[in-house]
Amino acid sequence: MFDSAEKEFLEELLITPSPTGFESAGQKVWKGYVEQFADKVQADAYGSATAQLETSFDVITVMIEAHCDEIGMIVQHITDKGFIYINKLGGSDSTIARAKQVNIHTKDGIVSGVTGNTAIHLQDKKNGGGKEPAWKDIYVDIGASSKEEALQMVQVGDPITYADEHDYLTENILTGRALDNRIGGFIIAQVLKNLNEQREDLSVNVVALNSVQEEVGGYGARMMSYRVNPDLALVTDVTHATDTPGIDHKEHGFVKLGEGPSIQHGGANHPKIVEFVEQVSDENEIGIQHEATSVRTGTDTDSIFYQKTGIPSALISLPLRYMHSPVETASMKDVESVVNLMTESILALDPDQTFHVLK
Repeated sequence: MFDSAEKEFLEELLITPSPTGFESAGQKVWKGYVEQFADKVQADAYGSATAQLETSFDVITVMIEAHCDEIGMIVQHITDKGFIYINKLGGSDSTIARAKQVNIHTKDGIVSGVTGNTAIHLQDKKNGGGKEPAWKDIYVDIGASSKEEALQMVQVGDPITYADEHDYLTENILTGRALDNRIGGFIIAQVLKNLNEQREDLSVNVVALNSVQEEVGGYGARMMSYRVNPDLALVTDVTHATDTPGIDHKEHGFVKLGEGPSIQHGGANHPKIVEFVEQVSDENEIGIQHEATSVRTGTDTDSIFYQKTGIPSALISLPLRYMHSPVETASMKDVESVVNLMTESILALDPDQTFHVLK
C-alpha cells in the first residue's frame, strides 16, 4: 500500500479545487510532486502537464494519461438582492445541488456560500413531491444584501465547487469530492515514480500526461497527445461501480468495488493492447474486471486514439461509486492494483514493440 508521503500527495490533490477550465491550482500540486523524479516536466498554454522519463532516442514512447479537472458550477447571474444564480461546469447533477455548502473561487480567494433550499414547511409539494430542479432554479446565498455588496465579493464567471472534502469509511474505502479524476492524477504519478525506481528494467520512454478539460470534451488530452504523438497510450479514469442498489446490470454491466481495475473492450480500445494488458494482469496475478464499450468510452481515450495517424490506446478504469457527486467512493486496493497493472504493463514493453490489428 502507499506510504505516508504518497498519501499526503493524494490528500493535497483532493483538497485542491480544480474545476474544469480552472485547473491551475491542482496542476501546480501535481507538477511539484512529479518534478522529484521526472527527467522533464512541462505544460501547454491551457495547463495540461507532462512529466517524462527518457531512456533512449530510438525506442518507442508510451503515454500514460489521466485528467485533472473536476465538475463544478459557475456564477452566471447576480440578483438585485445579492443572490447568485449559477450554471454547471461539466456534468454536474442539479438534483443534488441544493442545501450544500459551496466555495466560490475568486481572484481574491474563497468566498463561502450555501445553495438555497426552501424549508419543507414552506414548499408547495412536500415530502419529495416537487419537480427536479433545473440549474436556472438553483441559487447561492453568500450573505450579501444587495447586488452591489455581492459584486464586492464575487463576479460573474467565478467557478464554484462543493465544500465537501474527503474521508475514509474504512481503512481502504475512500470517499469525497473530485475522486473523478484527481485519483487518476495520483495513479499516473505513482506509476511514473515506480518506473523511475526500476529504470534498469525500463526499455521505453514514458510520458505521463495530466490533462485539463476532460469534463467538457476531452480538449486537454486532444491538444497534448497531438503534440507528444506517442507510439501508444494507456489511459486511466474512473468507471461506474454498479454493485449498489437500484442499478440494472443488464443495461450497465457489473463492476464491483474492490475487485480490481476494469478493462474496457471495444470503441477506442485497441484490441491488441487490451490482450497485452490482460496477459500482464494474468502473469502478475492482478485481478481485473471487464466492460463493454458501445460507442464511446466517455473518457480522454476517445480524444487520444485518433490523433495524427492513430495512437493505439487502451483504458484501464478504477471502479467508483456515486460518480459526479460530493461522495464519490473508491477502494484504495483498486487504486493500488491500477498502479501495479500500468507499471507492469510498461515494464513488459519491448523497445521496438508495435501493436497492429492486421499483420
